[in-house]
Amino acid sequence: MRNAVGRVQRIVVLGGTSQIAQATVAALTRDGDGVQVTLAARASERRDAAVAALTGRGMVVDAVDLDVRDPAGYERTVAAVCDGRGDVDIVIVALGVLGDQERAWQDLRVAAELVQVNYAAAVGFGVLMAARLRAQGHGTIIAMSSVAAERPRRSNFVYGSTKAGMDAFYLGLAEAVADDGVRVLVVRPGFVVTRMTAGLSPAPLSQTAEQVAEAIVAGLQHRARIVWVPSSLRWAMSGLRHLPHQVFRRLPL
Repeated sequence: MRNAVGRVQRIVVLGGTSQIAQATVAALTRDGDGVQVTLAARASERRDAAVAALTGRGMVVDAVDLDVRDPAGYERTVAAVCDGRGDVDIVIVALGVLGDQERAWQDLRVAAELVQVNYAAAVGFGVLMAARLRAQGHGTIIAMSSVAAERPRRSNFVYGSTKAGMDAFYLGLAEAVADDGVRVLVVRPGFVVTRMTAGLSPAPLSQTAEQVAEAIVAGLQHRARIVWVPSSLRWAMSGLRHLPHQVFRRLPL
């Protein structure tokens, strides 16, 4: 089916209950009839709701079980979303948890979960899906990173460190697969109003999932390597990145 970013027939979402990922699928398939979408996530009411919502937009949607805490099952999940289903045009990697940031630097279990979900699982599935796209000779990976990857901040440095690692991996992957017909788009949103941030005070320049989705579509249209959402964050973070440490540490971040 031809749309704003070319011919899209199959989309795979790793982290299928992500509100940003669902909004992105909707934005990519405005005339959704016939587009096949596979949502990989743990079985839950949220996954069922996501399947129903996208089906209501005219897509052919199914769900596959995914447990990011079980690396031994990653290959089975990839086989389930790929084998015998035809080529995959777009893969959205939307694996992430925010967690309790004060507990994260003091509690091994909390820190380990953030590392496993945000970094290890994202890298593991990146390796496996990149191999699939290279074998078919085309496809795009959309990797959901974060502005927090730019410079560790006192308020969320454990989360930021996991996103920094994930971000670096996908930027490197983009270079590694560039000659194989595969593209990688790294998305760095700031504060997004979703379930993940429920209960937190919205930060300046906050966005909705739909606004992030529109920025992703624009990034694909312009063959961008990185998308900042909103775009002004690129310059704000550039300034913060170069602030001297003694100044940076005094900021309420």
